[in-house]
Amino acid sequence: MFHNLCRASLAFSVLALSLAAGPIAGHAQSTTKGSTGLPLPRFVSLKAERVNLRIGPSTDYAVSWRYLKSGLPVEIIREYENWRQIRDADGTEGWVSQSLLTGERTAVAAPWMRGNGENIYVMMRRDSNSSAAVIAKLEPGVVLKLGECNGNWCSAETGGVSGWVSQNEIWGAYPGEAFK
Repeated sequence: MFHNLCRASLAFSVLALSLAAGPIAGHAQSTTKGSTGLPLPRFVSLKAERVNLRIGPSTDYAVSWRYLKSGLPVEIIREYENWRQIRDADGTEGWVSQSLLTGERTAVAAPWMRGNGENIYVMMRRDSNSSAAVIAKLEPGVVLKLGECNGNWCSAETGGVSGWVSQNEIWGAYPGEAFK
């Protein structure tokens, strides 16, 4: 048991030192690339219904959190072999196997506004402008499937309703990020 703990501790220390050398980017315009050649950070979503968030990049590390819903957006901030260090909308960080993630883009409606009182909504609009008709009022924390983002607005769907939400009111797309 002691030898396993020492080996895990040593592996974690070596990993921590190697990862400390690389910067953690905090915005969409980052030119940092992971070992996969993909940009870091980047948004993905959980593929599996049950995902263990671990304190290190191996099944030898303890589970610190368990996600029980697929489709939640997460941000990949580091890569190590087949493991991805992720951050969720609440800022929780840990490691998951890359096989439990998908490139499908999702978002959370204004998670920073949860618990700020009643009658706080993110407006889903018919078109991608602030004067378009409101077709749904989304409570903070609602998960959306994203279609595309143009840098200011994202087409999104939730609960069978499709429309556009302001990119500034979701967590799952960077400010100014455009994709189809």
